[in-house]
Amino acid sequence: MRLEARQSVPGWLRLAATAGAGVAALVLVAIPIAAAGVGVLDAYALMAKGAFGSVFAASETLTRATPLILTGLAAAVAFRAKLWNIGGEGQLYAGALAAVAVGSGAISAPAAVMVPMVLVAGALAGALLMIGPALMKLRFGADEVVTTLLLNFVVLLFVQMMLEGPMKDPMGLGWPQSMPVTDEASLPRLMARTRLHAGLIIGLVLAVAVAILMRRTVWGFEIRAVGENAAAARYAGVPVTATMVRVALISGALAGLAGVGEVAGLKGYLTSDLSPGFGYAGIVVAMLAGLSPLGVIAAAIFIAGVFVGADSMSRATGVSNYLADLVVATSLLCVLVGGFLTRFRIRLGRG
Repeated sequence: MRLEARQSVPGWLRLAATAGAGVAALVLVAIPIAAAGVGVLDAYALMAKGAFGSVFAASETLTRATPLILTGLAAAVAFRAKLWNIGGEGQLYAGALAAVAVGSGAISAPAAVMVPMVLVAGALAGALLMIGPALMKLRFGADEVVTTLLLNFVVLLFVQMMLEGPMKDPMGLGWPQSMPVTDEASLPRLMARTRLHAGLIIGLVLAVAVAILMRRTVWGFEIRAVGENAAAARYAGVPVTATMVRVALISGALAGLAGVGEVAGLKGYLTSDLSPGFGYAGIVVAMLAGLSPLGVIAAAIFIAGVFVGADSMSRATGVSNYLADLVVATSLLCVLVGGFLTRFRIRLGRG
């Protein structure tokens, strides 16, 4: 038995591999569910109902998917250029901190002015946080996996310092939280009596915009060329350094906008536990989507549905909602195996 690289990978094969990976993950996760003494089909039915069985359930799933779309896009853009941005979590918090700094009353203006200002502030904060690791990689060869990962902890500690100091809400009864974002700076709700906000629309629009950028523009061609082979791209006249800096700015800005959505659209103020790991989950979303900007939407909704549905299923059956982490992790492993099998075919026999 030997592996043979495919000369080309048809689109239907990529789609089939992704769908097959999802099915395989569900089959594998069925084993611990059955071991817990719960009917597998019943558990999955409860998960589906908890995630999409009502308008409220669907709105909660889409609310959970909103930051995942943005952090997934951040990872997908960076990974396409082989810039391994693991700092989405820190960039999310930087964007949230900037949004609170601008939108908590420091500036007084109508909503038509405040909302764009808050969005721009959050995007700039995330983008600027990514500049350092990108330049260190280009100038000194520093591993951006390490630098972006370590920056996550630096940013979180800085946020905690600000929440205990100059940005602490004096009306927060001593809790380490920021002053609330004003109504004028808040993202509007999309549905009454739900938590779904306009951040979802922003995420969907940006996913389409990134897809167009990657496939229909010179910038997108340069990003893909650098990701395929930076040395060859440089020889062909592609400005590799400028392209990598551009990718870093776009990736950081997208993750920063995820933080803006969480404080200006959902929670209303910043706390140190704002994100349960959306920055890291965005990496999983990007990988499940095969780094496709439009695929990020489906992957984010899938992962959000798993987490929201697992909470509902756990209450009904007593099975731990950590099952959601198992589904996501298994899905990622199956996608990686599926991706490997799309690039190589297995040949039996000799020669």
